[in-house]
Amino acid sequence: MSQDDREREPDVILLEGIEVPSALGVSAAERQMRRPVRLDLELGFDLTAAGRSDDLAHTIDYGEVYEVVEKVAGTGEHELVEALGQRIADALFDRFAIDFVKLTVRKARPIAGVLDWTGVRITRMRGDRGTA
Repeated sequence: MSQDDREREPDVILLEGIEVPSALGVSAAERQMRRPVRLDLELGFDLTAAGRSDDLAHTIDYGEVYEVVEKVAGTGEHELVEALGQRIADALFDRFAIDFVKLTVRKARPIAGVLDWTGVRITRMRGDRGTA
């Protein structure tokens, strides 16, 4: 591996503006409302083979990523956006051979007042799994 290969920016698959309903909130009443959350994803994955072959088998199917996110966000209850983000990251690592995931989770109008969104942005590396 040359010095240039080690220093280049990693390839990233982007999915931005995903909206899915989720039972998210500290109170049971808030979770019952099942309001949409908005997610942006960056998945670290070497895209060299896909770029050369023009073959879906050499990359990650965006539809499958969406299905994983939709299932995790829409299943069960989540008190914290941090917990929802971690659960989505874990599910993506379980399903895909990604090197890292950068995930932003936003919750619309979570408190009274003039505030559009709250949320978190987490970055997880495959090698970090299992650490608390």
